[in-house]
Amino acid sequence: MMLTRLLLALACCWSTLAAAYEITDETGARVHFDAPPARIVSLLPSLTETVCALGACARLVGVDRFSNWPPEVRQLPQLGGGVDPNIEAVVRTRPELVLVSHGGRVAERLRGLGLKVVVLEPKNHADVRRVLGTVGQLLGLPEAAPAAVWQRIEQGLDAAAATLPAKARQARVYIEVSRGPYAASAGSFIGETLARLGVANVVPATLGPFPKLNPEYVVRADPDLIMLANRTMQAEIDYPGWRAMRAVREQRICLFSLDDAEIVVRPGPRMDQAARVMADCLQAKAP
Repeated sequence: MMLTRLLLALACCWSTLAAAYEITDETGARVHFDAPPARIVSLLPSLTETVCALGACARLVGVDRFSNWPPEVRQLPQLGGGVDPNIEAVVRTRPELVLVSHGGRVAERLRGLGLKVVVLEPKNHADVRRVLGTVGQLLGLPEAAPAAVWQRIEQGLDAAAATLPAKARQARVYIEVSRGPYAASAGSFIGETLARLGVANVVPATLGPFPKLNPEYVVRADPDLIMLANRTMQAEIDYPGWRAMRAVREQRICLFSLDDAEIVVRPGPRMDQAARVMADCLQAKAP
């Protein structure tokens, strides 16, 4: 609450100093603004959360179907998915800025209709910090605003790590983000959070951020603890050979709730909460 009031105060003071500016997005496109946009559409949940974390939820006039935090954004028009938005519905909101991810040709289609589009997609901790800064610029905020949010995230990550006992820090973890199994490797933003907690990820960064694995790979890796953030809420371990794993036999499995799974799999301003969710699992289930 205190952080929100600080950001609103900064926005108020800064608005009088705002002037024309230009932003270069992740595709290299340069987007010019005569003034900070007052009507914003966000077509990626992590970008929606970033706008709101910077105290600008009131500027949102539409979101994608998966944007559901903070709760007030659920009252906004849902404009389809991030890669398959309802283009006509987006246009009807009369946005002064549309925030999109890299997926598909959404940016190209919207720009063809004369809309100002900025492509941003955080994929790791450094990206989250950079995107906070870029969105802060887009909103016309001083640098202190995104810096304050990032400081809160950093402090939350450190606080979550400090709660773990020595036994938890010795755990080797496997975390599934989608049925397949698709895992979060050490090279993903989730893997980076696990590293900040001081635990090992059994899936190396060399396999890519979110690789689809042969179930036998996980059996051979023999993790001490399994985290399921797959959003299907399916606790049944039905992959071949998994029932023989020590973690399964000893029920060292954390099935995250839908809300917690969404927190864990979104690279954005709630990464400190994601660290808390994973730390709670480690405290409860680490051997």
